[in-house]
Order: sequence, then structure tokens, then C-alpha cells
Amino acid sequence: MNIPQTSFPRVVIIGGGFAGLAAAKGLEKQELQVVLIDKHNYHTFQPLLYQVATGGLEPDSIAFPLRKRFNDVDNFYFRLTEVEKINTENNTIETSIGNLEYDELIIATGSTTNFFGNTNIKKHTMEMKSIPQSLNIRSLILENFEEALLTSNIEERNALMNFVIVGGGPTGVELAGALAEMKKGILPKDYPDLDIRQMQINLIQSSDCLLKGMSAKASEKAEDFLIKLGVNVWKNLRVLDYDGKTVTTKGDDHFRAETVIWAAGVKGQMIDGLNAACVIERAARIKVNEFSQVISYPNVYAIGDVACMSSEKKPYGHPMMAQPAIQQGKLVAKNILAKLFNKEQKAFVYKDKGSMATIGRNKAVVDLPKWKFQGVFAWFVWMFVHLFSLIGFRNKAIVFLNWVYNYIRFDRETRLIIRPYKKKNKYSFKS
Repeated sequence: MNIPQTSFPRVVIIGGGFAGLAAAKGLEKQELQVVLIDKHNYHTFQPLLYQVATGGLEPDSIAFPLRKRFNDVDNFYFRLTEVEKINTENNTIETSIGNLEYDELIIATGSTTNFFGNTNIKKHTMEMKSIPQSLNIRSLILENFEEALLTSNIEERNALMNFVIVGGGPTGVELAGALAEMKKGILPKDYPDLDIRQMQINLIQSSDCLLKGMSAKASEKAEDFLIKLGVNVWKNLRVLDYDGKTVTTKGDDHFRAETVIWAAGVKGQMIDGLNAACVIERAARIKVNEFSQVISYPNVYAIGDVACMSSEKKPYGHPMMAQPAIQQGKLVAKNILAKLFNKEQKAFVYKDKGSMATIGRNKAVVDLPKWKFQGVFAWFVWMFVHLFSLIGFRNKAIVFLNWVYNYIRFDRETRLIIRPYKKKNKYSFKS
């Protein structure tokens, strides 16, 4: 790996997401050697991936180079690689470019899509956890309409214009709203020779409410916003299978669709090497104590989506969202410094700052600890919080200008098929 030897303790961080980045910031310019490892050389602002997928933003506006963030930090090193295994017996990680010893290890690998063991769904649906995946969705959406223009088979054309989103959490709700706005104001102009009214957007939720975890008012209002935008909201409906042609559900409802986007669950991004007793198999999360230390490994920490810090109030751990990850990252940095300098570590206490989701133009829901509101003001609050949370002045400026332009012109300029997406096992209809 070509990491120089040092007399300072070496802290290795696996993952440059919200949690890993927060931990790295807390350890910079200390008497330590900090090594950050990620399979990408950039940090992704995941809450805005759906806007990349629907042509609202270019991918480089929600990504920031990890090296640039730390290019003036002497004790920091970054390596572009994937970690294959953790060897806790000799405090070493094994990667695709070599092995590296650590004194303290922070696992911040984040989460991946949970298909709940259904191989067909994993094979045929689209997921949206990374920028490349968002670009694939963007390309497929536009390619579907290009193909719909060329076919005279009504059944095939309807399938190409039928979109199914599985999962009624923030990702599914925001994506459905963005697609509905494309249907309303953009696609009719781009495809005047297609009857865009035939386009169907189906949002399927297995439980009886959208945005589970937010207030009942937020859930009801979000559903109301979506229905007014023309989205078909299906609740208490569980998807059982998708063969690339038909979505099969537990009820009598079936959907013929070329595009199914799976936003129904996430699980931790695991790395081999930890004792099985430390891992919750169902959610692929690592058990940690109140200091974020992995059970049985005092010099190994896990933070963010991959970590499960159980308590009486939260038996399943903290929500797999950005805020818990950032707060855990900040505290684990302080705890490592405290541990190395023989000071007392502090237990993690999650400060819930609220949650929010946007459904479209002038439509959002916001739940704050003491105040809940919906509509236009909530939409402006959502924009301000997300704009403020982006890394880098350039990204903030570009996103802000894009939002202003899109709002004034009711347009999405980046509906480009830069990298064509070819769906595996593409089916065909008989005439």
C-alpha cells in the first residue's frame, strides 16, 4: 500500500461516506496517522441521488473528491481499493492492493440494497445506492421512451412507460414525485408524438403508511401530494417476485413493467473476518457497544449504517440515516483520541434533529422534534438543509443554480443518455 511507517498510532477508516468522513475530520491534524480507504475516490451525497436519476442534477454536483477534502492534512492518507477481509488476530486488513496493519480500526462501510434473498428481484430490478446506479436509472428511463416511440405493440409500449417503485420510504416517495413532475411538465415536450398520459407511476408499500418513522400527518400529506401528482399509491401490498416482465404481488394485483426500482430495504455492507457472534444476520449489521466498539474487539469500531447499537429504547439500533452516522463518526473520533491519551470515553447519545422528505415542486414534509409542517415552507426548509449539507462551495453553487433554473423554467436539463444502459435478459412481446 506504500503507507509510510510512523511512531504515531495508525487509525484505519474503511469507507468515505457520512460516518467515515465525519470520523476522519475529527482525527485530522492529531498525533496520529489516519488512513482512509474507499472503493471510490469521492464522497457521495446520497440524499440527492434521485435527482441524478431523474435528470435534475449532474453526478459531479453531489460528489466531492476525498483527497481534496484532506489535501492540506499532513497525517492523512487515502487509498483507492476494496477491503476483502479483516484479520483481527494480527490487527491487519487485507485489500486488493495489499495488507495494512492498524492500531485502531473504524468500519464505516455503509449500507447496500436488501433484496431479502430474492434472486429474481435482485437480478431484474434497478437499485439506487450509488452514482453509477443512478445514472443507469436515468439512462433506462430515457431509453424506455425512445423505444416506446418505435414500437407499434401497445402492450410493449405500455410496459415501457410503466414504472414501479417498491418501497414507500423517503427514497421511494421522492423518486415517485420526481418522475411525476417529469410526466407533467417535461416528457410531453420531449415526446409530443407519444401519449404521455399513458405513463403510469406505481409506488408500492408493504405497510399501511408511507414514510414509516415520520409522523402520521407527514405520511398522510405525502400520500396526498403524490396522488395529486398522478402517482398510483399501493399500500399493504407486498411484492413477491419480478421476472423482468411482470411484478407479482401477494394480492391479486400484478404489474407489467419494463422498469422496477427497488427501494424497499437496506442492509449493512459487511466485510469478512469478524466473529459471527458480532453480526446480526437479518440486517447484516455489526453489534457495537455504547462507545461504538465492536463486541469482543476493543480496538475495532463500527459506525453508521453498518453498526447496530441496541438499547432498551432502540432494540434494533439507530435508523440507517445520515444524521446518526455523522454523530457517531464525530464521537468515535473523540473516543479514539480519549482512549489513546488515557482519558475516559463517552457513550453515544443520538440527538434526533428531525426528518424530512420532498415530494416535488413546493411540496415537502418536515418533522422536527418540536414542530411538524408540510407544504411550501417545508419545501424551502428541505432545500436549505440539503444545500447546506453538501460538501464544497462549487457543489453548493451548482446545485443552487440548477434548482433555481429548474424552478423558473420547469425543466431538467440533464436528461442525457451519457452511458447507455442495457438491461439484462430484456424480454420482448409477441405481436
